[in-house]
Amino acid sequence: MMEALTLRPANIADLATLQQWDEQPHVLDSDPNDDWNWETELLRNPEWRMQLMAEWAGRPVGFMQIIDPALEETHYWGDVPPSLRAIDIWIGAPEDLGKGFGTKMMQLAVELCFSNPEVTAILLDPLASNHRAHTFYERLGFRFQEERVLGEYGDQCFIYRLERGDWSGRG
Repeated sequence: MMEALTLRPANIADLATLQQWDEQPHVLDSDPNDDWNWETELLRNPEWRMQLMAEWAGRPVGFMQIIDPALEETHYWGDVPPSLRAIDIWIGAPEDLGKGFGTKMMQLAVELCFSNPEVTAILLDPLASNHRAHTFYERLGFRFQEERVLGEYGDQCFIYRLERGDWSGRG
């Protein structure tokens, strides 16, 4: 079943789906303060970002964004060295939770990030209160680094990091 999960670039045709997903309680719990400005952002393609839809058997099940945090224009991550990537991920519909889509999405995203030989590590920033996300990321090999306040609303986040060598050693 899971081998059919694919990632494709998000586009303006995904607007209604993403707006609907944004209203789901499990999405709000993980990202309560962000306005993704989908109408604008789906039309932009900056060099530092990939926005991807995850599809299973042709049906959208999730979204992910991969950024270069050193180049990202709002400097959300602060002053970070080059050669990093940061990932945001969520499953859209509640009925798609717990089916392995998130694990497969993260595996594909990590492979995509590390396909660039210059990328040395990947960062994640789940809310400090999102214990399910912490367990999920730790299971994938990400290591807790620190608790940090991020974003314009002062979200308490746990910072996780996955080094290239830790991922390649998992194979």
